[in-house]
Amino acid sequence: MRTELNFSTQDLALTRFAVSPMQEVVTSLRALAHSPVPALHRPWAGQVRERLAAAGPALERLTALVPPTGHLPDFLNPAPAGFAPTLTEELAAITATGADQVRADLDILAAEAGGRLPAVLDPLYRDPAAQLPRLAADLRAYWEPALAPYWARIRALLAADVLHRSRQAAEHGTARMLDGLHDTVRWDGSALRLEQRHCAVTRLTAGAGLLLLPSAFAWPKVLTRVLSPDPPQLIYPARGTATLWERRPGATDRIDALGGVLGRSRARLLAELDSPGSTTELAHRTGLSPAGVSQHLTALRTAGLTSAHRAGHAVVHARTAVGDSLFDQDGQPFE
Repeated sequence: MRTELNFSTQDLALTRFAVSPMQEVVTSLRALAHSPVPALHRPWAGQVRERLAAAGPALERLTALVPPTGHLPDFLNPAPAGFAPTLTEELAAITATGADQVRADLDILAAEAGGRLPAVLDPLYRDPAAQLPRLAADLRAYWEPALAPYWARIRALLAADVLHRSRQAAEHGTARMLDGLHDTVRWDGSALRLEQRHCAVTRLTAGAGLLLLPSAFAWPKVLTRVLSPDPPQLIYPARGTATLWERRPGATDRIDALGGVLGRSRARLLAELDSPGSTTELAHRTGLSPAGVSQHLTALRTAGLTSAHRAGHAVVHARTAVGDSLFDQDGQPFE
């Protein structure tokens, strides 16, 4: 299917970027639902599947709400009010969704599933107002083990994409920037032409402007969200996604350099956190004692170099953006 989104001068003036945690929640759930998981994200999936077992019924409900193909419920991705809303802000917007919108999305899911919703979604359909807070809790229960430990890295990737495209627009114009978003997106001077859309995107069904959201987990597709009066959303794969889960080069050299400042054990532990892990996992990977790992992590967390995230009964440790920047070749967290 081919569709187009016509632009006025006002629409161009209202075009903006945003980075949305909920967009990555929804698209990562879809990536996990695929069998097999897309090759690009298998390193991530291999790390988080065991942790997600603790989510239990919450993951079952979310998997039913975000199927491998077809409709993605619009109410799960409220239009970001600013450039980088927090997960808490987006969950608040979800819990404020009107019952009619929730049921409209669930009706589409039911139609695509042969006329009936999965049973785990029946309570949400019957009483959205009562069930949306539980849904928000389910989403957070997924976020903590699946995305929170990696968010510094993901957010850096998305911010770098926005910086690149902002420079492109400044140097070559908005038309060049729009034309380069994806090979299925083309700017013809007055309209944005979208190939392979499963639904039409028109100004009759969407608000003014355009909201551009880079995504790590949407790869390799472009997704759209059209819900008036919000501006249409175009979710596209961020530049550099193919290298997102690769280990950073030069870790050994950085351990030697950082060892003189942090101590070799802490430098080695920080390098190992290129892949988040629990205290027990990190002790196994580094050869340090669990007690020693715990002590070093406390010091690194106090210094703002690592963070801790609850995953069921376990705690997963990860590098922060500051910690990540110590292992970038140019010492900078973004491109």
